[in-house]
Amino acid sequence: MSTTAIQPPGTPAAGAATPAHGGLLPRIGLLAAVAALVLILLLPAQEKLPVSGQVMLGILAFAVIVWMTEALDYAVSAVVIAALMVFLLAFVPDAAKPAGPAMGTGAALTLALSGFSSSAVALVAAACFIAAAMTATGLDRRIALRVLSRMEARTSRIVIGAMVVGFLLAFIVPSATARAACLMPIMIGFIHAFGVERRSRFAALLVITAAQTVSVWNIGIKTAAAQNMVAIGFLEKQFGTGITWTEWFIAGAPFSALLSVALYFIMTRMLRPEVEEIRGGMAGIREQLAALGPMTPAQWKLLALVLLLLGFWSTEGVLHSFDTSSTTIAAIALMLMPGIGVMDWKASQKGFPWGTVVLFAVGISVGTALLKTQAAAWLANLIVTHLGLQQASAFAILLLLSVFLIVIHLGFASATALASTMIPIIMSVLGTVQTPGLNVVGMTMLLQFVVSIGFILPVNSPQAMIAYGTDTFAARDFVRTGVVITAAALVLLVVFALTYWPWMGYMTVER
Repeated sequence: MSTTAIQPPGTPAAGAATPAHGGLLPRIGLLAAVAALVLILLLPAQEKLPVSGQVMLGILAFAVIVWMTEALDYAVSAVVIAALMVFLLAFVPDAAKPAGPAMGTGAALTLALSGFSSSAVALVAAACFIAAAMTATGLDRRIALRVLSRMEARTSRIVIGAMVVGFLLAFIVPSATARAACLMPIMIGFIHAFGVERRSRFAALLVITAAQTVSVWNIGIKTAAAQNMVAIGFLEKQFGTGITWTEWFIAGAPFSALLSVALYFIMTRMLRPEVEEIRGGMAGIREQLAALGPMTPAQWKLLALVLLLLGFWSTEGVLHSFDTSSTTIAAIALMLMPGIGVMDWKASQKGFPWGTVVLFAVGISVGTALLKTQAAAWLANLIVTHLGLQQASAFAILLLLSVFLIVIHLGFASATALASTMIPIIMSVLGTVQTPGLNVVGMTMLLQFVVSIGFILPVNSPQAMIAYGTDTFAARDFVRTGVVITAAALVLLVVFALTYWPWMGYMTVER
């Protein structure tokens, strides 16, 4: 029986598709990004757009092209973008004082690093520690095998088991990449244990469904993905308010649950497995579970800490006033404490995705600068005018902006980058329209849900790229099923936007 080692959190599985930064497209992309930056900087001054705002639009264009073409590694792009902010903003006046002197490198540096002061960044970094602890102790693998060992040997039940594992891990592994890195080797282990071909329809069904389940539950659970923290960070900076774990769950979990049901039927109908039952397959799963032996003390401690943390998350604002970031940091401190902890600092750093944390923080800095330099507001006015959103209903605004986000997501390989780019502009659009009683915070949350709808291309998310790297399916299988899943998500979006979300007050509030 063949097994596959679990990769560290934040790294692709063996063979996973990764950006080739030395290829032709990245080189063209980098040249295009620099050209776009220079072109925007040389344009004549625009009405109602401060010079600093024009500079930020140039940097935004550079960032979007670099991220879409993967011209630079994401972590490298974050450093480059921060440097551009420092040295280009330093020579222009502050938007608040357009006739004043140049900002200087001190003020520009403060703005470029402003994202690092967001509590959301601390939460993302802490989430990476939790993911590292799950991998270091093997608790994620044990949970996955335990759930799947209780399923029948029917292929439909095994697919449901994989989805249940993806759902459960979304609560306790706050990283989509880490969940996929845990799930994929287990799925491959099952394929070997069941004795089916690696390129069979069953293998494709199992792997694609597991990857899409990771993406689906990024919507329903606030702590499941870093891109959700981007929206939270912008809301905190702009409005001084956040969204609790439970509020997010109440708004998004029903959507994810129904989309999960749709996902099951879509996948099992479009990729019908060759056989309905695999004889003796479950014995292989139970052998893998037995090989793990009994629960270790570290696993028991980690499970207790994670369940306690989940309890604090879900009761935020109800039983206590501790925010999600604070309780998560406290849990990390306990995980690293000698004696009572589950790992030391050295173990926690194996494969730790510091590049993700830097990208996340710089992304928030870019969004904050777009807001402070009035660039986001200027862009929002253009969007509102050209789409005719001034007097549009909340439903029309949500639907139009959702379609826009889904289409533009086709060009992004990172939902975090997409959220960093678009959420500040979305917030400005929502603040510009004249729709009576529009709930800007609630609508921002709903549109952040849409940011996670990247089901069509394998390159639209790290979890999909990890799945593609298993070599169990052709890209066309992912695309054709992904298009139908996206259509189902849009249908659900319309239904929820006409019923549940208005009833809950997420779209408009009474005046």
